[in-house]
Amino acid sequence: MFSLAFKRHLATLLGGLLLASTPLLSHAQGEPQTRLPRIQLGAGMHLIDTQLAQTPEQRQIGLMWRKDLPQNEGMLFIFEQATVQCFWMRNTLTALTAAFVEDDGTIVNLADMKPQSDDSHCSAKPVRFVLEMNQGWFKKRGIQAGFKLTGPAFKR
Repeated sequence: MFSLAFKRHLATLLGGLLLASTPLLSHAQGEPQTRLPRIQLGAGMHLIDTQLAQTPEQRQIGLMWRKDLPQNEGMLFIFEQATVQCFWMRNTLTALTAAFVEDDGTIVNLADMKPQSDDSHCSAKPVRFVLEMNQGWFKKRGIQAGFKLTGPAFKR
């Protein structure tokens, strides 16, 4: 009846809706999360100071309520398994670009996202990683789909 990929996509969307409706118990509403673990990623000659959002709560909060994001800083969302990932910008105050990234660091697609919007932006295929950076960061550096990021998060 429905393909396995469609069922997985539907489960991801429903899980996201469930998370969005779940109250945040251990994180104050309206307070940005700034104390996540960090790693350094490479984008060619550019280094990215990257916060890691690894738990469902950390991924749900993401970069919400941040008034700004330093130029070479981003957030890497890490999921347990590769599925079609969809992001929106509820309570996110700055314009961001999401890079949907394969396990080996290859960017599948990029999506520019407007602040404080519920518009959904999805990966073109199943991925486990999404890197959010200031909007325009990738474009200014000529980084597009097919470009390979490096760092400890990605398989070689």
